[in-house]
Formats: sequence, C-alpha cells, structure tokens
Amino acid sequence: MATQETPPAGNGHGGTGGPRWVVGVDGSPGARAALVWALAAAGQAGASLELVSSYPVDFYWTDPYLADTGRLDDVRRDTADLVAAALAEARQDPAVAAVPGAAEVAAEVVVGGGAAAEHLVAQAEGAQLLVVGSRGRGGLRSTLLGSVALHCVAHAPCPVVVVHPGAVQPPPRVVVGLDDSAMSRAALARAAGEARRLGARLEVVAALQPIAYWSEVHAVALPPTAEARAQVQQSAEQVVAEVLGPDVPVRLLVEEGSPAEVLTRIADGAALLVVGSHSRSRLAGMLLGSVALHCAVHAPCPVMVVHAERAPGAGRPASAAAAAAR
Repeated sequence: MATQETPPAGNGHGGTGGPRWVVGVDGSPGARAALVWALAAAGQAGASLELVSSYPVDFYWTDPYLADTGRLDDVRRDTADLVAAALAEARQDPAVAAVPGAAEVAAEVVVGGGAAAEHLVAQAEGAQLLVVGSRGRGGLRSTLLGSVALHCVAHAPCPVVVVHPGAVQPPPRVVVGLDDSAMSRAALARAAGEARRLGARLEVVAALQPIAYWSEVHAVALPPTAEARAQVQQSAEQVVAEVLGPDVPVRLLVEEGSPAEVLTRIADGAALLVVGSHSRSRLAGMLLGSVALHCAVHAPCPVMVVHAERAPGAGRPASAAAAAAR
C-alpha cells in the first residue's frame, strides 16, 4: 500500500546511477534537520534521495469516512504534498545553499501505510544510507532518541545516520571509534570516505578503560599502566594501517574511559561521529551494541551507525578499503 510521486524538483547530479539514500520525513523538527543534512551531504556525494513518509492504517478500519478507498487515496496524496512542501523548504536552507548542487539533488517521494519504522527499514533495502531525525512527531520531550530512529539504527540493512542538532566547530572533524572488531574496521573505512567528502580531519579514537577489580570491601579501579596505553596505541595504529593504508592522514587519540563516554565527549562539535554496530549476540535480529546505542542517543552531533555486513570496505582486502577511502 505504497504510492510513489516525484515532486517538481530538478534532476540534479544525484540522478540515476548514483547512490540511493532514504530519508524519513514526518513534519517534525527532527525530520526537517535530517532532510537538510541529507540534501547537503547528497550534494557532495552525488546521491539521489528517496523521501519516505507513512500514515497509520488502523484508522482505515475504524473511521467510516475512510471506508471509501478514494478517501484513502486523498490521505496518501495529502501526505505526499506535505513531504514535497518540506522538501521545497529544506532546499532553501542556508546549509543546503552553501553546498554547490545540493539544492538540485534529485528526490522522490514515497508514501505508504503502516508503521513508520518498519516502512523505513523496508525501503532502505538496497539503499546505501538511511537518514532519520533523532526524534519524530511522537517523541516525548524527555526522550533523546525516538522509537522510529532506534528501530532503524537497530534493524536497517544499511548504514544509518541519526541527525542530532548541534553546531559544527571549525575545523570540521569526523570522529570514529576503533577497536579490533570487523564492524569497527568497516566503520573506519566509511569514516575515512566521509572525511574526504567533507574535507574534514579524521580523528580515530581508541578507548583505554581503567583496570577494575573487587577487593574484600568494594570495587577498585586503577588507572591504566603506561604499558597498557602503549599496547592500545600500537594495536590501533596497526588496524588503521591495515584498513586505510599509509596514505590516509588521521589523528589517532587514545583516551581513558569507557568507549561510549569517550566518543560522545570527543564528538562535541564534530561534523559526524561514526561507530560500528558492535553486536556480537545478534539476538532476534538486533544489530545494535551498547556503545552504538549510547552514541546514537547521546552524541552531540550526527551519528552514523555502520553494520559490517553492508558497509563499504567490509570483507574486502585492506587495499580495496583504502582505495574507497581515498
């Protein structure tokens, strides 16, 4: 029960043949921020956008007014018109106007009935990126991450960007969390490509956690030793060399603390934070670990969560991943 309508937008350089990005649109301020971010980024990446919106279908069975399928067509049409209007407004945003070609990025409106989260995940099949706002129209003021965004980050078949509002501080930075997992390596390769696209500095962050143990009375946490710091530094340098090769400039930071807290602190003012999904259990199809969840909820900047299965650079030789990053 989905309709597709193309708004009267110019067919910019994000037309057929380029990457396809899916963007969730529901009329909320969070969705507007996501649309502005997606337009500006697509203008740099040569991507086209698929703007996805949905309406609940349960009222179709309870409201006699909508028992006529023609009325339901009106609902779909009105929803598509609202999305097209949001697109026209976002094209005028200064952040979009500042990127050459971003205001002319090709965009298509896709409207369907049903749950928004499931609709977005389904439309993201085969896409290169899914972009959502941190909170939609249904989010409580005290909720830092809406249920739709959380569902997309956990279940989408492609990398997901959750757009949190926040000022980018110069010079632009892309921050990526690093350990020795396959998902972290995929995130590193993707982050290098994003840094190149943005003309940003790539900051690779490895967390050094305190040594904790239980005494007879209470828990004790000791600061990491110099030897432990050197081991983490050496391991991180090796992973960077294997994934990116010697020609991609990076700033490597080894910071003390839990990975989630370290990443959200360093990402303050960054253009983008990139993390691997980092789930090892894969329970019930859940593809989100605690670090990725913390970052998606609490990061002060847009967050990209990369799943290794579909991520650029995942499962490829280091030379191929490095070539994609350059």
